[in-house]
Amino acid sequence: MSAPRSLVVEADGGSRGNPGPAGYGAVVLDPDTTATLAEAAEYIGVATNNVAEYKGLIAGLRAVVELFPDLDVRVRVRMDSKLVVEQMSGRWKIKHPDMKPLAAEAASILPASSVTYEWIPREHNKHADRLANEAMDAGRRGERWDPASSKADLGTTRTPVVPEPPLPPSGPPGDAAAGAAKVRAAMAAARPAEATPEETPTTPQVGWGSAPDLGAPATFILLRHGETALTPEKRFSGSGGTDPQLSETGRHQAARAAEAFAARGTVQEIVSSPLRRCRETAEAVAAGLGLRVHVEEGLRETDFGSWEGLTFGEVRERHGSDLTAWLASPDAAPTGGGESFAEVAERVSGTRDRLIARYAGRTVLLVTHVTPIKTLVRLALGAPPESLFRMELSPASVSTVAYYADGNPSLRLLNDTSHLR
Repeated sequence: MSAPRSLVVEADGGSRGNPGPAGYGAVVLDPDTTATLAEAAEYIGVATNNVAEYKGLIAGLRAVVELFPDLDVRVRVRMDSKLVVEQMSGRWKIKHPDMKPLAAEAASILPASSVTYEWIPREHNKHADRLANEAMDAGRRGERWDPASSKADLGTTRTPVVPEPPLPPSGPPGDAAAGAAKVRAAMAAARPAEATPEETPTTPQVGWGSAPDLGAPATFILLRHGETALTPEKRFSGSGGTDPQLSETGRHQAARAAEAFAARGTVQEIVSSPLRRCRETAEAVAAGLGLRVHVEEGLRETDFGSWEGLTFGEVRERHGSDLTAWLASPDAAPTGGGESFAEVAERVSGTRDRLIARYAGRTVLLVTHVTPIKTLVRLALGAPPESLFRMELSPASVSTVAYYADGNPSLRLLNDTSHLR
């Protein structure tokens, strides 16, 4: 029996608006010569980056089957999507309803034992990225991508396909393989690698002077709820335990926030976490603005499991090893079935995308909690998961992120409490 044929698939996808006009690209390579054996690209209409990434993976695997329908193959998939790599490798759960059928389709194309997944920096995935952008450009012109006119392979510098390395562990992608400095360089050079389900732009950024008019962004004013009885004692207060109301101090903070927003007159919609402390804060602001509050489940706080109601010191005393793991990895969950930061980021990013699509060009007040706000800020900056521990968010503080039509976010404000003074 002959040895299996080894192949490499590089795939990418992008969305200009997220969700917005989207496309994917995939290339099948000979691992020994890095010669291109097949290319695929397609404009897929309006979709998110993650959907486009999965579509690219599916196209690449199907191209392998079309090339070698009767051969035993071993395929190494290389992508700059941390989400797809980790989910297809089985290390991250697939919770988003749009991702589950795509992941199932990708898994059905070849036997699981025939495919391995590797995260690579975006600058090592330029061929597939160019194919995806060619497909999106064609879609903008109302045309289909034409392989005969593709220039995606021109000037592509191939990274040698070395023997299988171990996949990077959870945390900032690539730390184990190349060091944090290399990851930061890759993030600065192009789109940040996805440490969690993050939608990031595929179009190159341009200087301020030559930037096109993208219209009004969707602007999210992020208001942390007012203080509760648990806040001064710094106790874990998530969505898995009691649902505390605002304290007298918290109600005063909500009233001051309401006065400030009424004076500014810029808020057009109000969306709140379903938890009581947020709804009370949101209703105070809504009363002053004459708006109704829309409740969004995806804005709830992290479920801290058995840690709910405990101080940090109490958690360390009772669940020390679990706390150490939680501080070290975004994939580690609190004791007793709580949510990991990776799971929260997947939930929050999906919520963000729905709200961006729903409120394009509008200014929306999101009344939510510490972790969702920090997660939105982290994703906007392309910062690693450990940055969550390096931000301070006071009760009733205000932060602001704007999302432009090309998918580029802009952090405008963080932890402003001037309205409370």
